Amino acid sequence: MISSFSTPTMNNNNNNKLSLLLPTLLLLHLSFPKISAYIGVNGGIGVWINGRGGGISTTTPPPTLSTPTPSTSTSTSTSSSKEYTALQTWKAAITEDPNGVISTWVGPNPCSYKGVFCSNLPGGLSTITGIDLNHAHLKGTLVPALSLLTNLNILHLNSNSFTGTVPDSFQDLQSLTELDLSNNLFSGPFPTQALYVPNLIYLDLRFNSFSGPIPGELFDKQLDAIFLNNNQFEGSIPDSFGYSVIKEVLFLNNKLTGCIPDGLGHLQDIEVLDLSFNSLTGHVPSSVSCLTGIEVLNIGHNQLSGTVPDFCDLRSLMNLTVAFNFFSGFSEDCGRSLLRVVGFDFSRNCIPGGDMQRPPMECLGLPGAGGALSCLRLPSTGPVSCPGVMVSIGVGGIGVSFSSSSPSSSSSPPSIP
Repeated sequence: MISSFSTPTMNNNNNNKLSLLLPTLLLLHLSFPKISAYIGVNGGIGVWINGRGGGISTTTPPPTLSTPTPSTSTSTSTSSSKEYTALQTWKAAITEDPNGVISTWVGPNPCSYKGVFCSNLPGGLSTITGIDLNHAHLKGTLVPALSLLTNLNILHLNSNSFTGTVPDSFQDLQSLTELDLSNNLFSGPFPTQALYVPNLIYLDLRFNSFSGPIPGELFDKQLDAIFLNNNQFEGSIPDSFGYSVIKEVLFLNNKLTGCIPDGLGHLQDIEVLDLSFNSLTGHVPSSVSCLTGIEVLNIGHNQLSGTVPDFCDLRSLMNLTVAFNFFSGFSEDCGRSLLRVVGFDFSRNCIPGGDMQRPPMECLGLPGAGGALSCLRLPSTGPVSCPGVMVSIGVGGIGVSFSSSSPSSSSSPPSIP
């Protein structure tokens, strides 16, 4: 996703920095066509790749650089009165502005405000399409009037001290593609308003105090990243968890309980999955063998048991953590292969003969009491159903065949040496 807001006019210092950055941008564009540059609230030049900022950025320049100004084609008479109303209403709800960012929000032209980015509409009019207040250290609340920003694509509020809940009116931000509320003091239930934003592809709620269940409808969205870690979400992971095109899921450091859903194996595009530091119980589903593109998998610091699943066919896996659970052994076929995985941590389990395991007394009984019983799964000896692929796990080894239909119980796929 290309950021749609235009680059404002800059002073000579910023022009020089951007000119030095252009050769790099040209090279990056050859590999990442969805790329654009922006200037943040501190005057620093950054790069957006595939819709997310922060992947590549230049060193933050000295604070003497001037505040970005709108393009010369923008005049105060073309600024939308409703956008002005939205930002002035929000300004009144901000109680602390230590860096003086919001103090620049003066005058009838919102496109001249620091941290606000505009794009030109047909006819020469300008509209707000981006707000980037990351690391502004603001205190205050969000206001319902922000829903007046109907052309807003990007709202980044990382690393501030906003409190309260997300207004219900946020569901009216129909043009929003990226919502970053991470590293704040928000509370209340999961902001279901985000579920009604049709074009949202990036949701970051990390490091807040959101609580309650994770809605299953979240995985009906075409998101490429869901970051919910370091909150107080509780309950089970929704059964619809695995039916998504998502690439990154961070659920660590919450209060999640229950099983890891069988639908996990349907995350065909997943690259990073971190479910660590929760209270998940039972056996890991055999469908995990379907995650052929995964690179980082962390299920450590839970109450999982049984044998360490068959990860040996996951050719892209670079970091695997199952530490601080109650696993009792490795699968017969994959044990030695797992030991060769770079970054494999299986410490503090109940694996006989393993290094750095739990004391025997800690391994007596089943963790999670009766709750773990509902998550127990018998080891699979038949084909595992994956989207478009069958993975057969048995005593003789692992076989793989590609198919557009579910595997038949009366047949087994051919083995790949």
